[in-house]
Amino acid sequence: MASVDVIEVESRAQLKQFITYPNRLYADEPNYVAPLITERLEFFDKDKNPFYRTATTKLFLAVREGEVVGRCATCINYRHNEFHMEKTGFFGFFDTPDDYDIARPLLKVAMITLKKAGMEKMRGPMNFSTNHEIGFLVDGFDKPPMVMMPYNQPHQPRLAEQFGMKKVMDVLAHRLDKDADISPRVLATVEKLMKRSRITVRSLRMKEFDREIQRVKDIYNQAWQYNWGFVPMDDDEFAYMAKNLRQIVDPDLVFIAEADDQPIGFLLALPDINQALRYLNGKLLPFGLIKLLWHTKVKSKIDSLRMITMGVVPDFQKRAVDSMLYVAMFRKGVEKGYDWAELSWMLETNQLVLSAVTRMGAREYKRYRIVEMPI
Repeated sequence: MASVDVIEVESRAQLKQFITYPNRLYADEPNYVAPLITERLEFFDKDKNPFYRTATTKLFLAVREGEVVGRCATCINYRHNEFHMEKTGFFGFFDTPDDYDIARPLLKVAMITLKKAGMEKMRGPMNFSTNHEIGFLVDGFDKPPMVMMPYNQPHQPRLAEQFGMKKVMDVLAHRLDKDADISPRVLATVEKLMKRSRITVRSLRMKEFDREIQRVKDIYNQAWQYNWGFVPMDDDEFAYMAKNLRQIVDPDLVFIAEADDQPIGFLLALPDINQALRYLNGKLLPFGLIKLLWHTKVKSKIDSLRMITMGVVPDFQKRAVDSMLYVAMFRKGVEKGYDWAELSWMLETNQLVLSAVTRMGAREYKRYRIVEMPI
């Protein structure tokens, strides 16, 4: 069999090959959802995306007999390494067929690239940080990914383990149905807090969007600062992400908890736009936009939400503020006609959050794995 060459992406044509390769790899996989090509081109644009101001990335293609047969990327996230006092390099966007002769040279090039840059560990998959898509799907292959969640086939983590990588952390996705059996104790606690405490929960104010984003960013960076793998975001990066999410956000499903009018917690849920994107194969033109409007506005295909993130500032943690936010999301989601929600992702070690969502009646239904190895 012909050898596999690994080349670095240098041109726009190669970048498009990098972005669209999974569409061919997963062409016969009904659960795969292709990302919008235009969105991915902007994400990888180092002049537009502020993430690259504090990170160095490289993209690689595996080529056999002139055909792209795999892809992988590396990332050195300087903000992560400074925050955690580590020398960790990341790999991500790792997609190959079930062929170790393709996976091995890609991972080897990634490892050598990171080692030459002075890194001591290689961890992933991270696309490119915990603020983006992370992890190998290892349980839950029979269901399509929610918005901003990855998808892969079972062989992908196995190939990484064959290369010598070992689990370092699992992150979990839970499912919460509209007829969930919520603990009466949770509801009673929330009702008591709403009546007796100075804590209130409100929806996002779109007329104050920029100020609201600043409030949420401040909560996020405080609430998540002690979590494994957390990377704080500055104003520009957070604003960039908010700008992209604004196109699909429903302000009724973004909640801010306040104490004496001071923001202390937030929860962000999004309609699962992937239920419409799966019909587009990554293309908005010439007919994709019509299809998108049909499946979102006309045919009402979207019946689920994804709770993307939730956080409470340290001084108000362990005071049931998280439950207040979950109950607010649950009630509003049911009111707006959604059948269920995915709560993702959550660290397997975060017992505080896992206990709270379990009391809400949510159950684990997917699992994603991060692996690493010394280099």
